[in-house]
This record gives sequence, C-alpha cells and structure tokens, in this order.
Amino acid sequence: MDTQRELLIEQRVANDAKSPLVAYLLAILLWGFGAHRMYLGRWLSGIFMLMLWGLGWLLVPVLIGWPIVGFVCLWALIDLFLIPGMVQDDKDDLRRRLGSLLG
Repeated sequence: MDTQRELLIEQRVANDAKSPLVAYLLAILLWGFGAHRMYLGRWLSGIFMLMLWGLGWLLVPVLIGWPIVGFVCLWALIDLFLIPGMVQDDKDDLRRRLGSLLG
C-alpha cells in the first residue's frame, strides 16, 4: 500500500511540477521582469526584480539607473544557473504537500 501511495505522489509530481523549459523561456525572453521567478513560486523576489528593473530603466536618463539595470541583468544571468535547483525545490515542496495530504 505504501508503494502505491509513493507511485501516486510521483505521478502527481510529474504532472503538476513546473516546467524547466517554461522557466528558461520566461527568463530569456522576459529577462529582467522576474517572470521566471514568479512562475517558480518565488513571488517576492520576482516582484522585487521587476521593481528594480523598472526603477533602473526609469532612472537611466539621469545615468544613475545603469548600475541598477546592470545588477538586474547579472541577477538574471545567475538565475539561468539556478533554475534547475528552483524546479527541484518546487518538486520537493509538491511531494511534501502531497505526502501530508495523502498520509
């Protein structure tokens, strides 16, 4: 019975987990908007990234926005390497929730 429960959980995780492809597409196409972070459930940091991106571009005409835009670009670049871990964290969280629900 326990094996059946684990199989059910893994099937649900496979069906409901966030897609790395979608996360990468959002990260590459929408770069500094933080959409990939919001998609992966990291709403607070995604919104913060979006706010910094907008503030940076708003301040570019007075030249103090460039460091902010540069920081967000670096953050987005680093996120390209962090996406697999974020997807795995999402799967682990889903497993925990399903385990407590079905347990």
